[in-house]
Amino acid sequence: MLLMTLRGWAANAGGRLRATASRVASGARQAGAAVGRARESAPASTGLKAWRRNRPFVGGLLTVLAGIEMFFSGQLDVGNIHVQVGIEGFQATVIPIMLVVLGILAVAMPVHRIFYGVISLVVSVYSLIGVNLGGFFVGMLLGAIGGVLTVSWAPKASDAPTIPPATTSVSGPRPLVRSRS
Repeated sequence: MLLMTLRGWAANAGGRLRATASRVASGARQAGAAVGRARESAPASTGLKAWRRNRPFVGGLLTVLAGIEMFFSGQLDVGNIHVQVGIEGFQATVIPIMLVVLGILAVAMPVHRIFYGVISLVVSVYSLIGVNLGGFFVGMLLGAIGGVLTVSWAPKASDAPTIPPATTSVSGPRPLVRSRS
């Protein structure tokens, strides 16, 4: 009797499990189809636009362009003579590489945008001395504008973490006085 009851219970439970599994599978198929339809109807550029809006993209791009421009302006030849002298030749290579790296890091890690923007601004201004007048002023201006844009960029209010307001009591703190009994 007990054995028959257990068999009936197991058969009943197995049937319920199969029915639940089939409902879950059909729901997953419907959800997958809905996602596929949404991907087909949405333009491909919305992902890039959303990614670009969540980071200081323009400031980082201008900083990278400043580094590239300074690199090529520092590698110029005058006729058959290629001039790079000592420490200045080293600076003409390092400063543009620093600007490219700072621009990429500002876009890749927007949390540290202020640090990267300030450093790129300082390096761009220093390039007036180190790299052919800052890449003939063009690279210095691109780097300075890129640094300022990187520092001034802020995430949208909806993306920023919210801090709950502090609770204050209206009556203020209680005095620390002992009552005499």
